[in-house]
Amino acid sequence: MKMIQDFNFKGKKAIVRVDFNVPLDKKTFTVTDDTRIKGALLTINKIINDGGCLILMSHLGRPEGRMEKYSLKPVLPVLEKLLGKKVLFADDCLGESAVKMSAALKPGEVLLLENVRFYPEEEGKPILPETATDEEKKAAKAEMKIKQKEMAKKLSGYAEIYVNDAFGTAHRAHATTAVMADYFPKDKMMFGYLINSELAAMDKVLNNSQHPFTAIMGGAKVSDKIMLIENLLNRVDNLIIGGGMTYTFIKAMGGKIGKSLCEEDKLDLALKLIEKAKEKKVNLYLPVDSLNADKFDNDAKTSVTAADAVEDGWLGLDIAEKSIKLFSSVIENSKTILWNGPMGVFEMEKFSKGTTAVAKAIAAATSKGAYSLIGGGDSVAAINKNGLADKVSYVSTGGGAMLEYMEGKKLPGITAIRGE
Repeated sequence: MKMIQDFNFKGKKAIVRVDFNVPLDKKTFTVTDDTRIKGALLTINKIINDGGCLILMSHLGRPEGRMEKYSLKPVLPVLEKLLGKKVLFADDCLGESAVKMSAALKPGEVLLLENVRFYPEEEGKPILPETATDEEKKAAKAEMKIKQKEMAKKLSGYAEIYVNDAFGTAHRAHATTAVMADYFPKDKMMFGYLINSELAAMDKVLNNSQHPFTAIMGGAKVSDKIMLIENLLNRVDNLIIGGGMTYTFIKAMGGKIGKSLCEEDKLDLALKLIEKAKEKKVNLYLPVDSLNADKFDNDAKTSVTAADAVEDGWLGLDIAEKSIKLFSSVIENSKTILWNGPMGVFEMEKFSKGTTAVAKAIAAATSKGAYSLIGGGDSVAAINKNGLADKVSYVSTGGGAMLEYMEGKKLPGITAIRGE
């Protein structure tokens, strides 16, 4: 496998899968957060500075066929401003314009293709009526697999080098993220700088962590994090649980949780995880107090109780002061920190304090020499909202992909190039 930093793109034409799945203003359709575009700049600049020609492909949203509101056109002015140069645009990734413009590209030029998900072949999912029989589904899947390969083959014909730098979709076996690798020789495909840095950060935490190693798991459901928690129990010294999943653990242990979120069918699982933590001699920290609300609303009345004594009719929406103090102390005495998921309903200001406190504690630990990896939408949002992105070691761009990699799963977009 080639490393991008060792490759000279002079006179070469490269097609690069980037992740420009950026948020757009619903009224003006302008880009509201350019983080993902900036994340691709190292790779883009390397290729054009070497004197290569560059074709960029990405998805945006989940369109069903060609839908103008999911066009990548709004990305153009942002990309042009960041690069300080004109960017060409092909209005159909598989159309005649894309073929001609790709062929005519000169060294140093950049071409952005329209949303690859305008074609169902990208995801490889056939669109079927609800009445479809099992045989019809099977036939449609087989036909779509052929079409997906045809799409990948056509796109691969635009260039002689394939670079995957879209970590956010590395866990998807899509035409542009995985299948395209079948049409390039090993010495003509590689990861971009972003994927390389993502893999290095995750491998460092999983395989070369300094101790004490603390993992902080938040979010709504235990079921979303079960595989990750199980994998981490073999590696961490401390496991902190927060967010909505807290109350499944607390109810499993016989606590009172009022109307708090709870996965009733996961109570046994929660008890098994508690037992497994004991077996592995992992310190498991659950909230000791809870900030409760009488309704799911930022204007709700609030109360603070012990985490296992939430009153009937009330629901826990954040950790409270004692938990903040406990968690912060554990975090600030750690050498390796992994954080995925908020401590409460972070999007409501009244219930964001716990998540913000965790973000600040991680930054404080990092300033003392700890290595910190942050992943997942709300965790990243908390870091950014508090201006702490440059105060932690690494902020991952791919929530789902990071989760699956840390769970120990093989990611199609990674294995396709690594040849695993």
